[in-house]
Amino acid sequence: MANPTSRDTLIDYCKRRLGEPVVEVNVDEDQLEDRIDEALQLYQEYNSEAAYRAYVSHLVTATDVTNKYVTVASDVLFVTRMFATNTTFGSSQNFFDVKYQMMLNDMSVMANSLGDLAYYEQMQQYLSLLDMKLNGTPQVEFSRKQNRLYIFGEFASEDIKAGDYLVYEVQKLVDPASFSAIYNDMWLKEYSTALIKQQWGQNLIKFEGMQLPGGVTLNGRQIYDDATADLERLREKLRLEHESPIDFFVG
Repeated sequence: MANPTSRDTLIDYCKRRLGEPVVEVNVDEDQLEDRIDEALQLYQEYNSEAAYRAYVSHLVTATDVTNKYVTVASDVLFVTRMFATNTTFGSSQNFFDVKYQMMLNDMSVMANSLGDLAYYEQMQQYLSLLDMKLNGTPQVEFSRKQNRLYIFGEFASEDIKAGDYLVYEVQKLVDPASFSAIYNDMWLKEYSTALIKQQWGQNLIKFEGMQLPGGVTLNGRQIYDDATADLERLREKLRLEHESPIDFFVG
């Protein structure tokens, strides 16, 4: 089928593009699986359509406090930012709370000035500035290879303690098993075909110059070189046309 919806149909599509069943593509099944894995890995690393923005909440445990990190799911590509969950100016707890008193003043001013939203917006920005200066935001570092989100803070002062919630923004990988449309991506189909073609040529290189019955001579080197040129072109296309800007994930 021209619109692959799974690994197997993608492999069949690539083999037909390379000439099967008219020409036998001399690539082992395990090699085919490996090449598809490589194509998917590169696609997920650099194609902006392979990931989506999500928000994750995590209940801090005593183990997290001891370790000073939380475990992150393996399908998380980046942690773009973390939200402060405990803030002095961001929550109104009682009548004497700073934000509560300022809110009363804001409502009075807005009533007397026929609903001046400009003043209200300025005051909210001022409160946010105070919150940022006095409380700051959690400083974190994400280690993707370890699947850990390291949190820097004064744990002895209980900046973060068991029972708190951490909320952070991430870029998660789209799961091909759940969203099969990935296998029909034009770039992925072309790149998978080129990888399999390169493997085919590499398998035939050791028989280079061997003459088959009927005078046919195998030319695995040409197949390999053509596939290598296609791969270079497709990698450049991926980085130039499909990759998100470098500073996209800088929070």
